[in-house]
Amino acid sequence: MKYYCEGKEDVLSSVNSRDGGLTSEEAEKRLAENGKNKLAEPEKESLFRKFIRSIADPMIIMLIAAAAIQAVVTVLEAHGTFRFSDFADVLVILVVVVINTVMSLIQESKSEAAMEALMQMTAATSKVMRDGKVCVIKSEDIVEGDVVVFEAGDAVPADCRIIESHSLKVEEAALTGESVPVSKIIDALYWRDGDPEIALGDRKNMLYSGSTVVYGRGRAVVTATGMETEMGKIAEALSEAEKEQTPLQKKMAELSKFLTKLVIGICIAVFIIGIVDSFLISGQSFSWKVLGESGLNTFIAAIALAVAAIPEGLPAVVTIILSIGVTAMSKRQALIRKLTAVETLGCTQIICSDKTGTLTQNKMTVVDEFTADKKLLATAMALCSDAEIQPEETSATGEPTECALVNYAFSLDMPKYELSREQPRISEAPFDSGRKMMSTVHKTADGFIQYTKGACDMMLARCTGYLTSEGIVPMTEELKNEIEKTNKAFADRALRVLCAAYRKYDKEPESYEAEDIEKKLIFIGLTGMIDPCRPEVYEAIEKCREAGIRPVMITGDHKDTAVAIAKDLGIIKDESEAMVGAELDDYTDEQMMDLVTKISVYARVQPEHKTRIVQAWRARGCVTAMTGDGVNDAPSIKAADIGVGMGITGTDVTKGAADMVLADDNFATIVNAVEEGRKIYDNVLKVLQFQLSTNMAEVIIMFLASLLNFTILSPVHLLWINMVTDSLPGLALGVEKAEGDLMKRKPRPSTDGLFSNGAGFDMIWQGIYLAIIEIAAYLIGYHHEIGSLSGLMHGTVCVNAMAMAFLTVNFAEMMCAVNMRSRTGSLFSKSMLKNRNWWLVGAFFVTTLFTLGAIYIPGLQQVFDIEPGTFQTEELIISAVLALSTVPVFEIGKALRRRSLKNKEQ
Repeated sequence: MKYYCEGKEDVLSSVNSRDGGLTSEEAEKRLAENGKNKLAEPEKESLFRKFIRSIADPMIIMLIAAAAIQAVVTVLEAHGTFRFSDFADVLVILVVVVINTVMSLIQESKSEAAMEALMQMTAATSKVMRDGKVCVIKSEDIVEGDVVVFEAGDAVPADCRIIESHSLKVEEAALTGESVPVSKIIDALYWRDGDPEIALGDRKNMLYSGSTVVYGRGRAVVTATGMETEMGKIAEALSEAEKEQTPLQKKMAELSKFLTKLVIGICIAVFIIGIVDSFLISGQSFSWKVLGESGLNTFIAAIALAVAAIPEGLPAVVTIILSIGVTAMSKRQALIRKLTAVETLGCTQIICSDKTGTLTQNKMTVVDEFTADKKLLATAMALCSDAEIQPEETSATGEPTECALVNYAFSLDMPKYELSREQPRISEAPFDSGRKMMSTVHKTADGFIQYTKGACDMMLARCTGYLTSEGIVPMTEELKNEIEKTNKAFADRALRVLCAAYRKYDKEPESYEAEDIEKKLIFIGLTGMIDPCRPEVYEAIEKCREAGIRPVMITGDHKDTAVAIAKDLGIIKDESEAMVGAELDDYTDEQMMDLVTKISVYARVQPEHKTRIVQAWRARGCVTAMTGDGVNDAPSIKAADIGVGMGITGTDVTKGAADMVLADDNFATIVNAVEEGRKIYDNVLKVLQFQLSTNMAEVIIMFLASLLNFTILSPVHLLWINMVTDSLPGLALGVEKAEGDLMKRKPRPSTDGLFSNGAGFDMIWQGIYLAIIEIAAYLIGYHHEIGSLSGLMHGTVCVNAMAMAFLTVNFAEMMCAVNMRSRTGSLFSKSMLKNRNWWLVGAFFVTTLFTLGAIYIPGLQQVFDIEPGTFQTEELIISAVLALSTVPVFEIGKALRRRSLKNKEQ
């Protein structure tokens, strides 16, 4: 039933109620039948389900599979005799899996705890008519048919149809996005079949759960509770929406598939080569026994090589980088609820933002005036208002428009409490929607004065005088035209205009009826008010533009107001870039995909319109963020790639739907979060390129050594390199500061892979170069100790050559990490030299000291297969020189990459 189209008697009859409300027995019966007046709470995910979700990550699954295969290989090699050290590789991999999972769970738990601290009940108790009298009950015990009594300050606990109103005004910004309180009526609205649906914000005889009464008083009968309310419908839509994978999750899944194929390919290649070597090269006669022994040995070698190809520390390093990003964002007032959502901001291309409370302050403010006496105008506006300001406060409380007027006087050093002391109010003619004005009478030192404020057109008809800087002059048609022209100019700027006038009395008026006192007034002036933009948003919008991000305003407010704000902020240049939500109903989803590229402001929208806009952008392949604080923003926040809620003014439903919550409700924090997200993704790519190129070098070394039947690196060497030399610098790269041009780059397309823009090619050639210098180190060490290279092909083990290769690998990978501070920028650029990464410096020295300790400390020499006293200073210098050669080589590669990217842009 469309209750807003029915008379109050029909509505009462429809919900089986009466003007005096329900009896206690009726209410109890309905409560038992229909349940509590509260939103259904989503089932919390158990710790076990969170654990399963964490290990279901493709990279983690691959590591677990590698650990299982390695365990099987270890058992086959041991022939029944096991040592704890035999399972070192397996244990290390499992430890990495546990660390990664535990860190993810801890971070999510911390975020959930922070969110629960933000959640608050909005309407704990309400006044209802029960058994013919007013009583206070818990809001959750309200049922359909209850008659609720409202006054200023009351929260609306359920959807209601108004049956009594005395100047009732309601703040509905959380539900409709409209910043100005709505004046409510009792009469039914006209609607017939075929007419457009009456927008939520235009149903002036209804009250909706989530809104607040700011002025007047009244009564309303409950028409819907709990999940049946408009807020409940939004919450239900949220529960049905499913979140897709973030860009990073998709890229890591692609990487896992690539590495899996690579590992399988390596295994097959090594296995085939091993079999061929056994029969064709070695000249052995074919037999099933030889095939079995050769096959087993080759399988073991292939698995060892495959495990070496997997960057065991990568998942943990990525998780730690994301956790560091979460901590950094929280310090900048952005609370991240999901680790994987951190980097999504970095590739955001569209930010769809609510206007009220997000781009604006959600606080009506006087921004312009037209008067010959500013102080008298402020005095009249403040005293002819019911909003108040206390001596210890700097902002008024009450109806938002009147708060703006009282704050206006306060800004002129005329606090209302002092004005009221000098001119106490003795009577008033309250505001009503018929005459559109209100008047107050005050006692002064020399008599009495009346202040009247209201709509300009209604006030001018009652003004006979006009206040100028030189005194009072008669009101003329010319003066009226000037006032009306100014009024229109203010209205064209989407300002809400109020007119003020006064009248003096020698003695107290005999009557305070409006028709008796609201005449013979003297015009003082006009005030223009608006919900102003947040000061920091101007710079934030400009930064978005520089970063290639398109801001889009989506609001439930009126079009003229939205256009004025959008023009002021620089979101649009012309009104043609704006449209009303109802117009979207004429467009199909396919047509919407084209429409959204032309429109940047949407006004008077319904929740479903917001969701369609977000989905249209996403259908175009754009990574889309949606910000907002009201319940009406929640579905689109859930539908976006990343939803951003407001922590202070945001509703519980919106916070629950968001991926990120702004603790300070500051739109500029979005830009900071985008920069942090870009930096994090940039650092993740640096770590990936560093670890995959170094792992490729290890694979090449192991493959050639296996093919040519000699050993360059032992298993303990590989374990050390993967868990120390790869991981510590990787973590240090994860905290690398943002590069100077980071927020001047275009957003990366969501379709870009981890190996796009030449990253894959760079990994390959860098890995090959690292392998070349590491093999060179081994050959130099071998020749230095043996005297020739003739023993290589016979499998002669040279411990000194292995030590030299081990040292060179560690040094070279450290230099690779240093070079990777920027994937394309020179290591010697001003920004790199200025922004030192002390964590990387620390990782360099710690890893170097540990590696030298493994070479020279007697106790460690045995573990790392180093013969005491055999490693010379000359070999140390050669290893260092080979490692340092990566710097000029990588610099040349990056210079060529910069030239390639520049040509591509042109």
